[in-house]
Order: sequence, then structure tokens, then C-alpha cells
Amino acid sequence: MAKVRIVSCPQCGAKVKWSADNPFRPFCSERCKQIDLGAWASENYRVPVSTRPDSEDPPDQSHQD
Repeated sequence: MAKVRIVSCPQCGAKVKWSADNPFRPFCSERCKQIDLGAWASENYRVPVSTRPDSEDPPDQSHQD
């Protein structure tokens, strides 16, 4: 018998089963899932982007002689 994995809901912290029984996993409910989706949609969460100074755009090559 497989051991049921318990995780914390990323939105509210409630303990939830990580299994096919939970259609909202890793969330505990539809509500927490929608709150998280709304936070992404309103750009409350952002993935950091790092740009290196040496990665500037190449010079414009459209002026060929």
C-alpha cells in the first residue's frame, strides 16, 4: 500500500493529501486555487529575470553597404 503524501496548501497552509482524490492539488480547495490564479493574473507574483550587461542587443545590421 502506498503511503499518502501530505502537503501544505500554498495559499492557506492547510494540510492536504497529494493524491488523485484531490482535484485541486496542491491546493486544498477551488477557492485557494482561484485566489492563487488571481494573484498571478494581477501580477502579484513575478518570476525574476536577470540580464547580464554583456547581453545587449547586437548593433543594427540593416545598413549594409
